[in-house]
Amino acid sequence: MAFTLPALPYAPEALEPHIDAQTMQIHHGKHHQAYVDNLNKAIAGTEHENKSLEELVKNAGSISPAVRNNGGGHWNHSFFWEILGPASNSQPAGALADAINSTFGTLDGLKEKMNAAGTTRFGSGWAWLIVKDGKLEVTSTPNQDNPLMEVAEVKGQPILGIDVWEHAYYLKYQNKRPAYLEAIWNVINWNKVSEHFGKAK
Repeated sequence: MAFTLPALPYAPEALEPHIDAQTMQIHHGKHHQAYVDNLNKAIAGTEHENKSLEELVKNAGSISPAVRNNGGGHWNHSFFWEILGPASNSQPAGALADAINSTFGTLDGLKEKMNAAGTTRFGSGWAWLIVKDGKLEVTSTPNQDNPLMEVAEVKGQPILGIDVWEHAYYLKYQNKRPAYLEAIWNVINWNKVSEHFGKAK
């Protein structure tokens, strides 16, 4: 069964002024759609065409570069849209807040670590907050890799991911990746991150 592009859970303009509508339209409708289309082509007629996206991603490194790049792109972006949401004053709460404070000192400590991971990721990639061995950890991956993959340097269950490919921010922020990384914290859906944290624990 072919994979399909998931709908955005909000309007393209819902993340403004932090992420502009045109970026969202192109990022979701063009870039993510291309990952879906190319993944379907890569698995068509193979032993992998009936596997779940999670199965493909976890074993992507041993399947093919096309599945690694496009399967990763599909999983990463499907995850990304859900952990974003219209700007609010929401903050981490409950067990997630406790884990953040005990691991990073404060929420600002987490932001600093995540922003550093995203800023120092050379070229294109992702910054991640993961649960590894029951504890929070910040890591990053190149291209469309993620910490679920067997090829990842640091493996774990992602609960928050930030796309640092230029297509995620260039129209609004140009080459100023750190400015994009600062702004994106205004549109994090902490309820969804908490949900992921609960499942990962």
